Amino acid sequence: MRERKKPEDLRSARWFAPDDLRSFGHRSRMMQLGYGEEDFANRPIIGVLNTWSELNTCHAHFRERVQDVKRGVLQAGAFAVELPSLSVDESFIKPTSMLYRNLLAIETEEMIRCHPLDGVVLMGGCDKTTPGLVMGAISAGVPMIYLPAGPMLRGNYAGKSLGSGSDAWKYWDERRAGNISDAEWLGIQGGIARSAGTCMTMGTASTMTAIADAMGLTLPGASSIPAVDSEHQRMSAACGRRIVEMVWEDLTPDQIITEGACRNAAVVAMATGCSTNAVVHLIAMARRAGINLTLDDLDALGRITPLIANVRPSGKDYLMEDFYYAGGLRALMKQMEDRLDLSVLTVTGKTMGENLQGAKVYNADVIRPLSNPVYEEGSLAVLRGNLCPGGAVIKPAACDPKFHVHQGPALVFDSYPEMKKAVDDENLDITPDHVMVLRNAGPHGGPGFPEWGMLPIPKALIKQGHRDMLRISDARMSGTSYGACVLHVAPESYIGGPLALLKTGDIVRLDLPNRRLDMLVDEGELARRRAAWVAPAPRFERGYGHIFLKHVTQADKGCDFDFLETGFGRSAGEPEIY
Repeated sequence: MRERKKPEDLRSARWFAPDDLRSFGHRSRMMQLGYGEEDFANRPIIGVLNTWSELNTCHAHFRERVQDVKRGVLQAGAFAVELPSLSVDESFIKPTSMLYRNLLAIETEEMIRCHPLDGVVLMGGCDKTTPGLVMGAISAGVPMIYLPAGPMLRGNYAGKSLGSGSDAWKYWDERRAGNISDAEWLGIQGGIARSAGTCMTMGTASTMTAIADAMGLTLPGASSIPAVDSEHQRMSAACGRRIVEMVWEDLTPDQIITEGACRNAAVVAMATGCSTNAVVHLIAMARRAGINLTLDDLDALGRITPLIANVRPSGKDYLMEDFYYAGGLRALMKQMEDRLDLSVLTVTGKTMGENLQGAKVYNADVIRPLSNPVYEEGSLAVLRGNLCPGGAVIKPAACDPKFHVHQGPALVFDSYPEMKKAVDDENLDITPDHVMVLRNAGPHGGPGFPEWGMLPIPKALIKQGHRDMLRISDARMSGTSYGACVLHVAPESYIGGPLALLKTGDIVRLDLPNRRLDMLVDEGELARRRAAWVAPAPRFERGYGHIFLKHVTQADKGCDFDFLETGFGRSAGEPEIY
């Protein structure tokens, strides 16, 4: 821990303390807002970065929660200011919120750097807001604490619990098969999302907030609290109080986000049945902190980490509300503490081991013991082969085991509309052994790396009773999805990756135990196809999209912008005060 700060050491003092013309202007403008010097002088100024939006259903409660945070800041003797941040909502943004994760990271870093902020509370939760906010705050380097939105209440229809995303996919297939009436479909539609908060399955949102929690960036166990539970309000106020102490302690992100913290986050992610998106975001967050976390590192941890959270979609029975009542993330981490680095520092100023003291499991079917896991290995596996030399990702526990070793002919689609039209054709010439392939859906091809990877089962197969088949793409998929889907194929097809050379009818082989994904095509034929391949035109030629395509890295590197990664070059540093 660094030496405790004095008021004159505060970053904000550079804006407000000097007896000069510029500081006179800063003080007078604060007075214009109705504040007196007793509000902001000689005390920390805390920025509350709020990703609330009327089009972000996951964060619908944040307009109220920011008041809880500000109450906590005031209780601790500091001054809070709310700054609205880009709200990258997963439900409404097209083609994908992933296109704007890095824009949120840029905005976060620059908002912190250019304003008189001594510390920040990051309010996020919906999929890309956690990594975007954390990536930017890492690069800015001031004390920060993450406030997770929390999952919504469990869904309900006709006496059955519904899980957002997962049950939508399941019942949509049944509707396509003619097994669900219009009235039932409308009932499911109205019952599947019952409150503010993120998806109540272990989708990308709950995965990423759990990662932030396991990395030591939240108050202990904060990621598990349901969005509309009164405990969430108390946690928000506690975040406000704690960030003030972090400023005085000068507890900055570089002291928390270490190799041990990143490893803890990866192990916990595997044990929770995490979203495949965790791979991209965790690698990007680690690289911002100067830690070279790789796909191979994650696969190695996945091989030795059992899945113990029995939460959909990898688990079969429960949702995030049940997980919270069973003890939440602290209980899960306590269950596997011998696999964690308990010495790492957290935002509490204590070690992870200290934070886990007293945590208990209250339902051993929701949070399983290591001796009775949901799945023997972790949530994710990384594949290599001549289709994905840069790697690809699959979620073994969420697919039918018969596809863990599979060989069949490819049925290749070059665009989502082409694929969508084909799967609704009841006369499509396809068998359950076919391997459906969607390409041109990666960071460049999407553009933005959309969640198109859970390709719908063709109607022709649904009517025969099939509900899973092997699917491959260079896209992502929703963390609430399931099935035998190979994703994040790198390098992507749109820039000439091997997936661009695959043809319908080629035999594709998946060997999950040996982590292989190959097309059984001889090298001479592949060389001829490679020579004939013509690069498509860029998806963007102006604006932010142009910047994105010029600088985004591939999936195996985290899809950050190359110029934002630690080590790319020297930052301008702190702004001068003139």
